[in-house]
Amino acid sequence: MINKLIFLGPPGAGKGTQAQKLEKDYGYKKISTGDILREEVSKSTDLGKLASQYMERGLLVPDDVMIQIIKKWVNKFDKFVLDGFPRTLKQAEELEKIVPIDRVIYFEITKDEVIKRLSARRICPKCKVVYNLLTNPPKNDEICDLCGSKLERRHDDAPEVINKRFEVYEKQTLPLLEFYNSKDLLIKIDASGNIDEVYQRLKKVLFYQV
Repeated sequence: MINKLIFLGPPGAGKGTQAQKLEKDYGYKKISTGDILREEVSKSTDLGKLASQYMERGLLVPDDVMIQIIKKWVNKFDKFVLDGFPRTLKQAEELEKIVPIDRVIYFEITKDEVIKRLSARRICPKCKVVYNLLTNPPKNDEICDLCGSKLERRHDDAPEVINKRFEVYEKQTLPLLEFYNSKDLLIKIDASGNIDEVYQRLKKVLFYQV
């Protein structure tokens, strides 16, 4: 049984969206460090203040901070998808000490496609619903369908920050592919195309070919 998953891929690859679909359809808990960190920042906690110093520059939050967060969450659920963790080899090694992982899914996508997707992403500041002006637009121009609030673009979705995030990702996260491939846990899927196309590919490798 494949219960404990890691989703790897650059920012904008669609990891979070696919994790949400697995959560809705198959009962996996989506554990997103990005969501947790943004909540800490919005509440101006000590962790949030520390994390914001890195996030605003498009840099990764230090390993020790992320590991503390993950330890609180992964042992709470029998089925989960880790979205955004691990991002470094040190994090992967520490995660092994906490919980065994069943599969690691790598979402392959080009830098140009990432910039195109993320530049169009918007979020509701009130109810936190995420839209994309290209693939999942609101009914009314940049207005939340649920609460009517004006949608916003996150600072880290600006094109110049996306470029920096991609560079950091390539340098620090791609080595994880070798790490998990050596353990026969890694599966690669094509993350281009629309949400449903990618979801069908994901279900195929998780439930029909493994």
